[in-house]
Amino acid sequence: MKIGICGGTFDPFHRGHLEPVLSARPVMQWDRLIYIPANRQPFKSEQRTESGYHRFAMAVLATETFEEIFVSTQELERGSLSYTVETLELLRSEHEHATLDWIVGDDNLAQLKDWKRIDRIFELANFAVLTRDGAGAQPAKAGAPFADRVTAPDERGTHGNIVFAHNPTVPISSTEIRRRIRAGQPIGGLVDPRVSHYIEHYRLYREAQP
Repeated sequence: MKIGICGGTFDPFHRGHLEPVLSARPVMQWDRLIYIPANRQPFKSEQRTESGYHRFAMAVLATETFEEIFVSTQELERGSLSYTVETLELLRSEHEHATLDWIVGDDNLAQLKDWKRIDRIFELANFAVLTRDGAGAQPAKAGAPFADRVTAPDERGTHGNIVFAHNPTVPISSTEIRRRIRAGQPIGGLVDPRVSHYIEHYRLYREAQP
């Protein structure tokens, strides 16, 4: 089994969180996709977010029509800072022989060296890098000392590799959505209609977040 895993704040969950992943799925041959809302991200620990309950609910609403997509409460239940290595330890124990691909954007590559226990992460999973440059991106993009881990999607193992996958550009950000809501502007087309209705019903993002 091949499993794609996407962690993030998802505040709120929008098209940019879903469409690039679905576009990369045929190449990556993911049998299952798991979205994991973070409790607090280490690199954004001071950023205030809507409650984990609301962020989880919006992720579920946006993905509920896809039988192969699951939303996990693992990091929300664990509390405190959400470290990828701890999440992957649990997932690996649940899927001992599966290929686990942790999905990131190409803008995250430069930060990988700063991730907690990055060597252990590579023992647990691969990194699937969504990039506008396409699947033929140069290995140097991974940066030393990880360039030697770059491989093609169909040559990756169950862990230890970095794979680049082409995806269409979806120029949407959660920051812009929150700004538009505060300004009373529409967000149709940026999020799933069910997410839009949920935000309106609970009057989320009406106040500025620091």
